Amino acid sequence: MLVGVDWDTCVQERIHRPARWLDCEEGNLFAFGLFVSPVPTFRRIVRNRSTEQFSGIPYIYALLNCLVTLWYGTPLISPDNVLIMTVNSVGALFQSVYIILFIVYSDKPTKVRALVLLLAVFSIFGVVVGGSLQIIDPLIRRNVVGLMSSVCLVSMFASPLFIINLVIQTKSVEYMPFYISLSTFLMSTSFFLYGILNYDAFIYVPNGIGTILGIVQLALYFYYKNSAAEDSKEPLIISYE
Repeated sequence: MLVGVDWDTCVQERIHRPARWLDCEEGNLFAFGLFVSPVPTFRRIVRNRSTEQFSGIPYIYALLNCLVTLWYGTPLISPDNVLIMTVNSVGALFQSVYIILFIVYSDKPTKVRALVLLLAVFSIFGVVVGGSLQIIDPLIRRNVVGLMSSVCLVSMFASPLFIINLVIQTKSVEYMPFYISLSTFLMSTSFFLYGILNYDAFIYVPNGIGTILGIVQLALYFYYKNSAAEDSKEPLIISYE
């Protein structure tokens, strides 16, 4: 007979473990959908050989978020979040490609600004990695990196507030693509549930905020979709803004 085993905890752990992985795998799938949603934007940029009025800042924010959250998911920081590491590795790759394309097809002043911001992203990430490795206590190290990851994630989710304001002002969803809003909502909801089942506030708090913002975007989309300009030949698509 084993002594000191909490059988209720063991049973709950067996029940919750498959649900945790299922929610995280669903979150990874929806995150992939979010990562590929800017593709039409960059097809247009490449075709026109110009970034026009698009902003590269959301992609730089997203890259910083992916890098910091990737680091949070590594075994050195949180051993039980490997899937968080994998999805953000893919996300960092996508955002890097988007940023490179943006820099290639932007004008000189925009190139300089983007390169400066990109340098700042890698510098911040380097400080986060180097600084966290100096923290000996694993729990403190996880909390510090987790807090930084949450701040970056909330910043990325908050970037659509500009579009939400624009949608209300123009009463048109032309500037708020449906699939980006849907992917944001589905991904945030999945990782929100994963964070709750995994008892990880650094995952469920920012994704809970993302879920709320996703609901607001979808509600606005369905409310204003009938007011969209019907004669627009090619809707302007801006990701994360």
